Amino acid sequence: MTGRNYYAPHGGAPAQTQLLTDRAVFTEAYAVIPKGVMMDIVTSYLPFWDRTRLWILSRPLSGFAETFSQYIMEIAPGGGSDRPELDEGAEGALFVVEGELTVTLDGKEHRMLPGGFAFIPPASNWAAHNRSEAPVRFHWVRKAYEYVDGLPAPEAFFTNEADIAPNAMPGTEGKWATTRFVDPTDLRHDMHMTIVTFEPGAIIPFAETHVMEHGLYVLEGKAVYRLNQDWVEVEAGDYMWLRAFCPQACYAGGPGKFRYLLYKDVNRHMKLRAR
Repeated sequence: MTGRNYYAPHGGAPAQTQLLTDRAVFTEAYAVIPKGVMMDIVTSYLPFWDRTRLWILSRPLSGFAETFSQYIMEIAPGGGSDRPELDEGAEGALFVVEGELTVTLDGKEHRMLPGGFAFIPPASNWAAHNRSEAPVRFHWVRKAYEYVDGLPAPEAFFTNEADIAPNAMPGTEGKWATTRFVDPTDLRHDMHMTIVTFEPGAIIPFAETHVMEHGLYVLEGKAVYRLNQDWVEVEAGDYMWLRAFCPQACYAGGPGKFRYLLYKDVNRHMKLRAR
């Protein structure tokens, strides 16, 4: 256990007296889905999943972010799936934010608690169930794995944030650090999942502008985030979806740490033609 609190949506519905004004926005370069949007009315269901609903945060969208989808899954006690992934070419990453998830991979059970992370290679034989007495909520990132001739696909692994030492960004005195679930030098991987942590008042001191697409889910705290030409306020439970080359930076607002779960695509040549 990490001893941390990770924000997880619980659904529900706003009162009829609530104002309509919110922070949700979709632009040509980014989208912000605030936590207040994640209500019952926008949940979805999947084939072969029992007692399970999900919030779909992002999906491949032509002209926008095209490499991945990201869900927040919610499984009630006794629910789950023996056929979670129907696409044999899809790899997956799971991150538990609340409750207890049991993942069975090739006949072996893995008990995942908050902070738990799993990488699931394409064409894997796996299942996911909630065998506890409370709901479990977790992120599921899916991507079409990009095979490279002569380079094997990575194997599955399970870990927890508590077991990984954060890496301080150079020159920041530890005020900006990354907890890396995937070894950045392992070129078998074509996506990375990372937890980024800022101490109160820490910043990204330049406008990052790069080819990587991003999904950022705020786990804890609040900040003012620069997205393209705009500054937006974000807090725990908000999701940011960035297309390639969208400039980004942030100021961590305090009083506590600002932390988010980050997806990015890596380690592959740029496609030069349609395939």
